[in-house]
Amino acid sequence: MTAAQTLTPREAFEVLLAGNKRFVAGSPEHPNQDAARRAETAPAQYPFAVVFGCSDSRLAAEIVFDRGLGDLFVVRTAGHVAGSEVLGSIEYAVSVLGSPLVVVLGHDACGAVAATRGAVEEGTTAGGYVRDVIERVTPSVLAARAAGRTEDADFITEHIRHTVDLLLDRSKVLAEAVADGRVAVVGMSYRLADGTAHLVTARGLESETASAS
Repeated sequence: MTAAQTLTPREAFEVLLAGNKRFVAGSPEHPNQDAARRAETAPAQYPFAVVFGCSDSRLAAEIVFDRGLGDLFVVRTAGHVAGSEVLGSIEYAVSVLGSPLVVVLGHDACGAVAATRGAVEEGTTAGGYVRDVIERVTPSVLAARAAGRTEDADFITEHIRHTVDLLLDRSKVLAEAVADGRVAVVGMSYRLADGTAHLVTARGLESETASAS
């Protein structure tokens, strides 16, 4: 059994936070990025966290959390919108690979959220499959507006919360793993300018873990 397989959801979250702190401080360790790690992970993978994030080019999970090969199971879509492929990928990481932590990673200045706000507030439209992305983000924007929120950060936060709820509502596998204490699902918001990742919402983590961020 590898070290990753023995981590609790709380411990996995703390490892992730520690990596982000190193990245922000400008002192990354670049762990598990050498030839030895490449050879170690060639037969099998045991990632300690799933990171479901936005596809934004400035949001590379292994970099902002200072991790390496075999550490993170990364799923990315524009605006972290979730369809069946995303749900299946996350369920695979949790049920087959044994990952104890799922992170929904959003960020400020998200183009998908901005485009959706434009569509809702100004009636602007997008062509092709970009329209599908906007439609999937729309419930988050509408919820934020209904709550009287007007700041960009509020819309980002609402969309992160909505995505966490959606994963648990739609995936019985994930919901049962959280209920059993085997997995935690957290939402985090990344700040492009300073590189910090802040906790927005958590399901399955002890309360003291949330306060630690």
